[in-house]
Amino acid sequence: MLKQYLQFKLSQKLSPQQIQLMKLIQLPTQAFEQRLKQELEENPALDTGKESDAKDNEFDEFDNSQDDYNDSDTIDAGDINVDEYLSDDEIPDYRTHANNYSADDDEKSIPYASGTSFTQHLTNQLNTFRLNDQEYEIAQFLVGSVDESGYIRRSLSDITDDLAFTQNVYTTEEDVEKVLGIVHQLDPAGVGARNLQECLSIQLNRKEQHPDIELATKIIDKAFEQFTKKHYKKLLQKFSITENELKAAIEEIEGLNPKPGGSYSGSNRMVEHVVPDFAIKIVDGKLELTLNGRNAPELHVSRTYNNMLKGYKESKEKSKSQKDAVLFIKQKLDAAKWFIEAVKQRQQTLFVTMSSIMHYQKEYFLSGDERMLKPMILKDIADEIEMDVSTVSRVANSKYVDTPYGTKLIKEFFSESMTNDQGEEVSTREIKKILETVIEEEDKKKPLTDDKLAGILKEKGYPIARRTVAKYREQLDIPVARLRKKI
Repeated sequence: MLKQYLQFKLSQKLSPQQIQLMKLIQLPTQAFEQRLKQELEENPALDTGKESDAKDNEFDEFDNSQDDYNDSDTIDAGDINVDEYLSDDEIPDYRTHANNYSADDDEKSIPYASGTSFTQHLTNQLNTFRLNDQEYEIAQFLVGSVDESGYIRRSLSDITDDLAFTQNVYTTEEDVEKVLGIVHQLDPAGVGARNLQECLSIQLNRKEQHPDIELATKIIDKAFEQFTKKHYKKLLQKFSITENELKAAIEEIEGLNPKPGGSYSGSNRMVEHVVPDFAIKIVDGKLELTLNGRNAPELHVSRTYNNMLKGYKESKEKSKSQKDAVLFIKQKLDAAKWFIEAVKQRQQTLFVTMSSIMHYQKEYFLSGDERMLKPMILKDIADEIEMDVSTVSRVANSKYVDTPYGTKLIKEFFSESMTNDQGEEVSTREIKKILETVIEEEDKKKPLTDDKLAGILKEKGYPIARRTVAKYREQLDIPVARLRKKI
């Protein structure tokens, strides 16, 4: 039996405009420029640059209330799936309509710069050696097994099996090792090594021989484990040498390249260029914040499209094609209006958030001393600017600020707090900076252990445990005391 009943339901949904704004906020400057360029290419109703005779009420001319068409002609924003919208950062909603394309549209491929790969660089060098056909095939296979660091990580038995199964080359491990010796002669020195010890040994053998190099070679070949663990007393006893001789040999070893593949300039690695989103300057003793101009483009709705819409509205007889054209133009104008508003809100959100951070950490930005950083978490800034924590997180995680002390990632200014012996809350960044300074000033012949470091910090007014010192030291990428020792 069917029954009728009323049900009231309260729910919250994000509009496409809100989602678009969130996605724009989290973009750094370069990604935002690409997104802006893409929007300009896809929406002909959006223009950039200064507009002559611009009017503040320009958008009102195509407001929904003045449209002659009912709601069925427009896009229902409430039916958009938020998850699907967020999962597709590249395609705006209006682009899914077929009338966004013309008949002569074609796919255009993006050209990429070509260059000689690391593998090809090594292969080209093989042509300078006298090799028979089988040796050349083995050498090519070995070169193809070299990773980007310059090492061959696989065992000779595995390589021998793969040569048989994939290349139809039947050989022995002895023959493969013989050809591997040829690969070791390629540039850069040390390429094709199977481990760090072999890599360093190859480089030392390629150098002009003198007493320091000969001693360094002996250390690497015969006492590598003692060297890596910095057991200098054992090395002095083993080779019956003086401290000065050992020091000279270690200096030769430290000048070697542990990753020979990384030195190849034609490896075509992607290099990330950081473009600051903000700039902070000190003017007459006061902080001055500016937003990168590339984050604040001048955008406006195309006057041509706006006039076209007005012309179609004034037309008394409207054919089916005219109605389709009006719907297309209106969709483009609405999308342009949403995008311009989102860009303006992005600019305002970025500036307000960074301004709050700048004033919160005023003492640091005036002095540049990391010990002046205050404990600050996302909620502190969110409460001050009355925005959600997630918004502050989007601003902080991917944005950079140009300061008088270098370009900094904004999230580096956030840190937890600890209480010192006077009951004051101090930033963990301050403690890490002091710990780093203490380690830099220590006697490298007798480096300080974590226990001693904890004792020194306690004397300075920071009572933290040894395990906390070890955690901070690891976060600073500082090795243990034994590995910091020098002779």
